[in-house]
Amino acid sequence: MDITEDELLAAIRRVLSVSDPAIVVPVGDDAAVVRAGAGNLVLTTDTVVEGVHVDLATATPRDIGYKAVAATVSDLAAMAASPRFALSSLTLSADVDAAWTMELFGGMREACDEFAVSLVGGNVSSAPVVSVTVMLTGEVAPGRAITRAGAVPGDVVVVTGSLGGAAAGLRRTRDAVHGRNVTDEVRDAIRRHQRPTPRVGEAQVIARHGATAMIDVSDGLAIDVTRLCEASGVGVRLDLGTIPVHPAAAEGEALGGGEDYELIATMPSDAAASEAAAELREMFGVPLTTIGRITASGLASVDQTGTSRPLERRGWDHFA
Repeated sequence: MDITEDELLAAIRRVLSVSDPAIVVPVGDDAAVVRAGAGNLVLTTDTVVEGVHVDLATATPRDIGYKAVAATVSDLAAMAASPRFALSSLTLSADVDAAWTMELFGGMREACDEFAVSLVGGNVSSAPVVSVTVMLTGEVAPGRAITRAGAVPGDVVVVTGSLGGAAAGLRRTRDAVHGRNVTDEVRDAIRRHQRPTPRVGEAQVIARHGATAMIDVSDGLAIDVTRLCEASGVGVRLDLGTIPVHPAAAEGEALGGGEDYELIATMPSDAAASEAAAELREMFGVPLTTIGRITASGLASVDQTGTSRPLERRGWDHFA
């Protein structure tokens, strides 16, 4: 591939651009939004591929199935939508058998039950590697979808949970497989890598307190907050000293590590951010941390000494 992932997606958006009044949010956000009956239908899809997202030598088929569903649910959470129905498309290699496949679907069913999703169909075929594609529909009230495009200068930037845990878990998974001593913090990081938690309920709370824009951290904080700013036509000033780093994460994994599936949101005021944070602590025991502020232009980060530098676009890019 001779272009980056974002360049490819921009080209696809141009090809698929249509003027259909039923489309509320088109290609380009975490999920599409269309009018369907009394409410809006939200659509998204995601894929887990052997050798790219998972390693069959270290991940159980049940964990792979769970992760495939959870990662897709996270896209709907980023729109403040409620997931409803799923379709799956599965390719199987010659290295797996029927028992492995049933364990995979067991993990998918487990995730569906946890997030109130009904898996209603799909497709199975053979291929050189295993891949699991999940297509999800969800629902959101008209006018209530939170997109990447609503942030304005002065908004507060917040993030749920902690960052870098999934990257640390990927890095330390082989230690656990080979019986090496791992701490509770490392075990938690491995769990975050293998079984991410999409912030569905948390997104509803953040939206209720006036969130202006939102995106999930699938590819890394730096690259995903940049995407939010580009969609909104604004800049950002991130305070590196306030970013909540998972205790097992190494330097840089909180900014550039992917698959945390936490939420980055922009709030209209410090008061709104504080009220949302208090409700998240009470309802879910999940922190909501203020990590910066939206500016009119420019992407900057400020370290603990007060030194400002350009925010590097760090994170996962399939085609970089």
